[in-house]
Amino acid sequence: METVDVILPLEASEDPDAWKRAAARRLKVPLRRVAEVRLIKHSIDARKRPVKVQLRLEVGLDGPLPDEVLPEWDAPPLPREARRVIIVGCGPAGMFAALRCLELGLRPIVLERGKDASARRFDLAPILRKGTVIEDSNYCFGEGGAGTFSDGKLYTRATKRGPVRKIYEVLVAHGAPERILVDAHPHIGSNLLPKVVMAMRESIRTAGGEVRFGAKVTGLLKGERGLRGVVLADGDEVTGEAVILATGHSARDIYRLLAREEILMEAKPFAVGVRIEHPQPFIDACQYHLRRDERRPELLPAARYALATKIDGRGVHSFCMCPGGFIVPAATENDEVVVNGMSLARRNSPFANSGLVVTVEPEDVAAFEKEHGILAGIAYQKELERTAKRAGGGGQVAPGQRVRDFLGNRISNELPEMSYFPGGNPAPLHELLPRGIVKRMQQGLRLFDRRIRGYAGEHGLLLGFETRTSSPLRIPRLPETLEHPEISGLFPCGEGAGYAGGIVSAALDGMRVAEAVDGCL
Repeated sequence: METVDVILPLEASEDPDAWKRAAARRLKVPLRRVAEVRLIKHSIDARKRPVKVQLRLEVGLDGPLPDEVLPEWDAPPLPREARRVIIVGCGPAGMFAALRCLELGLRPIVLERGKDASARRFDLAPILRKGTVIEDSNYCFGEGGAGTFSDGKLYTRATKRGPVRKIYEVLVAHGAPERILVDAHPHIGSNLLPKVVMAMRESIRTAGGEVRFGAKVTGLLKGERGLRGVVLADGDEVTGEAVILATGHSARDIYRLLAREEILMEAKPFAVGVRIEHPQPFIDACQYHLRRDERRPELLPAARYALATKIDGRGVHSFCMCPGGFIVPAATENDEVVVNGMSLARRNSPFANSGLVVTVEPEDVAAFEKEHGILAGIAYQKELERTAKRAGGGGQVAPGQRVRDFLGNRISNELPEMSYFPGGNPAPLHELLPRGIVKRMQQGLRLFDRRIRGYAGEHGLLLGFETRTSSPLRIPRLPETLEHPEISGLFPCGEGAGYAGGIVSAALDGMRVAEAVDGCL
């Protein structure tokens, strides 16, 4: 068996016979010797026209390849005396921590404030149609966390492909498309993810763990040796040998709980801004070098982009870009408007959206420190979200502005067609956002317009505000044990603790923390 990298024209990129011919040329062998080829990596090179496709192939010379074994997940039977590990949060960090605990012989007790993914779907309708947020069941809270109904991009900056591959294999074992094992930029889609996370929940339960919904943590149980459990909103007490805190960054009540208990937290940078939306054909034309009247070839996915720069000491960048996607309301309370993005598996919406955000450093929120202390960053976010609520005019209607009007410091007369179901209301975003954010965002837009011609032109729409990019706080942990430095038995984990930034990185951190717990018990 040999492994080769080949480059093919787009029209030949899905043809197994073309793969064989390319493999034979690459290996410098007669075509008759190439008995079988198998795709193991697929990426698109759109740097210039015509678009090419880069493939990595396994090649069987003079005989077939070994049978492909599809990923499966299993855990050994739990011993009756298995130690209990409490996991607060059923997002990717919490679920992968639970699965890893089971592999290690620990019994995970997963506590999720929201509902299961199936019931959670019904709670999205009031947000979209009436502008009413169900505060413990929404786009952020519930089984699978914010990622369940927020696109399912499997992107990470992690460089260790081994652990990343493990995440993909677990997802495929629970029903995710096998293609995520191959694609350079894998994506599941918000329509498929609920079934995947429900299958993962069943694996946790079948292997001997517990998953409890409507289990909102409101207190901590401390003993002589450190943390011994948590208290739920209904008064129930859940005890265990360790507590993995894997809540997402929208669980602000958990930060307030830790502040009341005087548990050490640290301010960290985060980012805020808007969602920017364009017609997907415009992005396709720019990224794939298409003529103005040329449609995207069917073999090409909806085009994506990533933009970043630094202006006056602060990063300005695109965030969570959703090709062929939708802008969705991500508020967790009824006095706020928050926007986020998602895509279905087919990415066939006529719109492309992305966060367009500016870095906020701890010193930028100093005005909130006197009243809110360590929670100043959360207060900063909340103020923007309440501002968006007022400017939207009611429900989950978002304040909006055409890009060209934002750059000209004028309110838009009307807003273009958009993917955001609750709708938008013309508003002066250039006055509602902090001046430092506006200045950098305007400079960034002009720069990005030189990279993607027309990005800041007539097609662009801004909706406010994108505030939940990451946590403003980090819950510290010791590098050797991943345990909180002051509270024995508390293991901060994932996005909410400040150690991840997406599905894959959160899942990786969940597995790592579960292994650390096992090493400490």
